[in-house]
Amino acid sequence: MIRRAVPPLAIALITGFCFLPTLSGSFLNWDDNVNFLDNPAFRGLGLEQIRWTATSVLFGHYIPLTRLSWSANYALGGMDPWGYHLVNLVLHAANAAIFYFVARRLLAAAVGDGAPHVRRDPDLAVAAGAAALVFGIHPLRVEPVAWITGRADLLCATFALLTVWSYLRAVEDGGTARSGGILVASLAFAAALLSKGVALPLPAALFLLDVYPLRRLPRLGWRSLVREKIPLLLVMVAGAATVAYAVRHGAVLTTVSTYGPIARITVVMYSSVVSFVRFLWPASLSPLYEMPARVSLLQPRFGLAVAAAVLITGALVFVRRRWPAGLAAWIFSSLMLGPTSAAVRQGVDLAPDRYSYLAGLGFATLVGGAALGVIRLVRRGALSRTITAIVGVAAVVGLVGLGAAAWSFAEVWRDSETLWRWAVEVDPECSVCHGKLGESALGGPGGTARVTEAEGMLRRAIELRPDLPDAYYNLGTALVLQGRYAEAESPLRSYMERVPRAAAGPERLGLVYLLERRYEAAVPLLRIAHRQRPDAPALRGYLVEALREYALELRAQGRGAEADALGAEARALGDGGSATRSSR
Repeated sequence: MIRRAVPPLAIALITGFCFLPTLSGSFLNWDDNVNFLDNPAFRGLGLEQIRWTATSVLFGHYIPLTRLSWSANYALGGMDPWGYHLVNLVLHAANAAIFYFVARRLLAAAVGDGAPHVRRDPDLAVAAGAAALVFGIHPLRVEPVAWITGRADLLCATFALLTVWSYLRAVEDGGTARSGGILVASLAFAAALLSKGVALPLPAALFLLDVYPLRRLPRLGWRSLVREKIPLLLVMVAGAATVAYAVRHGAVLTTVSTYGPIARITVVMYSSVVSFVRFLWPASLSPLYEMPARVSLLQPRFGLAVAAAVLITGALVFVRRRWPAGLAAWIFSSLMLGPTSAAVRQGVDLAPDRYSYLAGLGFATLVGGAALGVIRLVRRGALSRTITAIVGVAAVVGLVGLGAAAWSFAEVWRDSETLWRWAVEVDPECSVCHGKLGESALGGPGGTARVTEAEGMLRRAIELRPDLPDAYYNLGTALVLQGRYAEAESPLRSYMERVPRAAAGPERLGLVYLLERRYEAAVPLLRIAHRQRPDAPALRGYLVEALREYALELRAQGRGAEADALGAEARALGDGGSATRSSR
């Protein structure tokens, strides 16, 4: 028993070691600010926080288990980012260990009769270990591990891997699946969906495993395979409805008119190819691969990617009888990438690395299969000692290289400015990267010089993509910090035109008018912002001040009735704010 625990424990420790730089990371201005720094709703494990985790659809995600884990983090360590990073690292190391058991069963099925029996075969253990290590220490894993918001992908993967493991155990006899095992797999699948909806295609992936490597389809037929998976399919339907609700009420997705069906299919095919390329050659990875304003097959990168996807698929279909594992891994990757890649969001996230967390499991299993093939050739004496030594050294060098690259890339994620400087170096034409770098400079030390530097970055972001809103807001902020109130009005109005339902625009422009003592213009804007964010104390304070000053101005003009109404409104807001503060 102890000997069986050694490989997964070693895999977890090696994986954790390669990601140690993430523990020194901070909260980033890449959703961490919204999810954590500016979000008091998750702080604690009381009924109010639990209610929030169970009902929030922030960013279009219904992820109550993930948000509950954030609350647990806060209850144990407050707002120290170290604790949040530690949980991410432990989850990823555990995922690599769980994948070892999954890969071992899949490889056993591939080389055996299709039944994923657990054999006492050291060759299988070594091959599964290679697969798990390649998955665990690959630089593509850095984003979800180093990014605190990436917890959702990690926790979802934990339960997704447990789903597959439970399923493989349920069918290990080669016949009809045991109902108890399917029930356990269904519960794990539900937990995966409550962590993040990216696990939705998992039942389809299990059907794929039935075809290969389990080879259950010829023995049992489609009807039997569908019947045994009814609990999983019911969970999938419920999960799909929940994801659709969350997306509809919380996400900022582009409409079909912006990116039509052909463009979305193109993005799916592009994502499949680029995910495979990054798996083979993880160079110049970035926190953001910006979605262009337009997607067309006439653009070289998309046209070449679609052609490559068609060629790869055709080639794998052609050799499927001799190498079914290749086609199975390719289909699995496409299945897990498809839904997230098709639901494109304007301005961000063209095939981000975190999407490959589940999708890359198939390619890692192929590495395990290759390792098993080489081991068996060595056992049969088919390779000379020299060739064997060369292959062994190459494998070790490859793993060390992956681990070193992961360590190095993890250091890039330590703070917002370091991260976005790297992103701008990787892609100087990335508007969002320039905008985020400018935002980082605004929030960092350095005084007026840094604000001026940030202004240049933000103007560059707008120059690259005039359609994206955030840079206008931050440019307005930069101008306000320099006391250039009149100039700040134009970019802030541009932001409000692009994001009419956001409270941030009218709040910031209302504050500008308040600073300029233009109280008549400030009051309606601050009222709009307060209606959208009634629990924001600073915003309430701005509105109360604007109402009182405007009331004094009106009284001086002899408009006493209007001044009295504004004064009463200010007193009501002030009393409400005091009551709210005292109740806390």
